[in-house]
Amino acid sequence: MRFDTRLLHDAQPPDPLTGAVNAPIYLSSTFAQSAPNRHKGYAYGRSENPTRTVLESTLAALESGRRGLAFSSGLGALTTLMEHFPSGRRIVAGDDLYGGTYRLFEHHRRQFGVVVDYVDATQLDVVERALASAPTALLYLETPSNPLLRLSDIRGAAKLAHGQRALVAVDNTFASPALQRPIELGADVVLHSTTKYLGGHSDIIGGALVARDRRLGQRLAWLQNAIGAVPSPFDCFLVLRGIHTLGVRMRAHGQSARAVAEVLAASRRVRAVHYPGLASHPQHALARRQMHGYGGMLSAELAGGIRAVRAFLGRLKIFTLAESLGGVESLVDHPASMTHASVPKAEREAHGVTDGLVRFSCGIEDPSDLADAVRRALRGS
Repeated sequence: MRFDTRLLHDAQPPDPLTGAVNAPIYLSSTFAQSAPNRHKGYAYGRSENPTRTVLESTLAALESGRRGLAFSSGLGALTTLMEHFPSGRRIVAGDDLYGGTYRLFEHHRRQFGVVVDYVDATQLDVVERALASAPTALLYLETPSNPLLRLSDIRGAAKLAHGQRALVAVDNTFASPALQRPIELGADVVLHSTTKYLGGHSDIIGGALVARDRRLGQRLAWLQNAIGAVPSPFDCFLVLRGIHTLGVRMRAHGQSARAVAEVLAASRRVRAVHYPGLASHPQHALARRQMHGYGGMLSAELAGGIRAVRAFLGRLKIFTLAESLGGVESLVDHPASMTHASVPKAEREAHGVTDGLVRFSCGIEDPSDLADAVRRALRGS
């Protein structure tokens, strides 16, 4: 089956008990047992839940993995993944990361002896040198990255990492499996904030891990149960509902982003536009090879810094000033003071996240209306 068909039918058959087309929401926290440790596959809601089972099977199928695991947030998923790596292990990570990921690495994991080295993950030779310089347990990539939409060559990076006996994890939140499937390119683990495109409606908080290998999947499932950062059955249902329309939504998001990116690129009030769908993007050719579309996220640096940003945001219509992304409605964000405020200013700016940077999550409104709103805000009318 092609991908849009799989969104509706992979791992989501009608309920065998009732014939319900959509997975029922099982709100029970515990399940009856016929004798001690003899049950129908479910004992306690933290360990397993039938609604969550359907979601996890669906996630694994869509990402071409062996085991899917759902969590109460993307950071809950990342925290659980980090518990797989004991004290003293080294992680190599891209230097353009979501602020919450950076905060977890720098202010939490380091106190447990995990070493994190940041590199320009857009350059395979830089990644190769970093992996070879010291024993490495994990190569962690965001591609496209947040907020600068930088791309890493997943296939090439995975080959290098596996040559050094390191695992590869890819945060696939910006692309979603509709546009990119890292496991098919060699990654060992895929991470999602299901809050974003998989949920798609800005009404849940959730996360996910998908493992390529059965053994790693079993280990992560053990950690999921031990740590307990699991989602509610209702949130699992909402993510499943969102997945049904992922394909059509991602196409609409991409059309909107393209229209906005072209307006920004044509304006003299904009210094730079970061969108993989533009031919001017440094990794545009890689995006064409690695992705099935360019997504709904982009960022732009306005000339005039923070003063220009404040004026622009004050005039901008339709887009709501808010954190998060991936919902059907368009959002705009100032990373330096919002999503990436936890990154020290000097480090943030060294990597290109300046006070003049604005991040757009383009929704599924009419692309012409979004383009007109950005054009008017830039002109000051």
